[in-house]
Amino acid sequence: MKLLVVFYSMYGHIYEMAQSVAAGAKSLTGVEVELRRVPETLPPEVLAKMGAVEAQNRQRDVKICTVEELGQADAIIFGTPTRFGLMCGQMKQFLDATGSLWVNGSLVGKPGSVFTSSNTQHGGQESTIINFHTLLLHQGMVIVGLPYTFPGQMEMGMISGCSPYGASTIAGADGSRKPNENELAGAFFQGAHVAKIAMKLAA
Repeated sequence: MKLLVVFYSMYGHIYEMAQSVAAGAKSLTGVEVELRRVPETLPPEVLAKMGAVEAQNRQRDVKICTVEELGQADAIIFGTPTRFGLMCGQMKQFLDATGSLWVNGSLVGKPGSVFTSSNTQHGGQESTIINFHTLLLHQGMVIVGLPYTFPGQMEMGMISGCSPYGASTIAGADGSRKPNENELAGAFFQGAHVAKIAMKLAA
């Protein structure tokens, strides 16, 4: 079974979460996991002014996703930072090109899931994932979230992302905060959970 983790990460937070999602999916026997990033739409000089070049360079070994790869996957987990409560423009532009998959019903019945990040605790994490679900539903995908069987959902001893909609992390106003152990554990759980659902649907 092939599972794709498709993400965009400007400053590296989503990339770190994506690695944990992939590790969770890989923890199941018989699951082939591929990490893919969506194409960058900003020119290098703009990324440099935004202080994102170093984080972008760390992701260079991850191949850029193609629309065709989405159709070949048995399950897809998408990762996007929050942009005013919505997915980022880079992810939206990539997914706007998936009309051929919609016409052919290539994603119908396949599990789809989303994880995200935001600068603040209430910066649109839940709305970003829920809005992303609209696109997955139009493609006929089976939405999979992060259930309360992940014990970290009830964490009260630390500031933490994650919700029943999907794993998430908080980057901080200046981007200096990295995903904590609970957020990474949520990402790992989500990866394994989606893989289990995909295997059940394929049986």
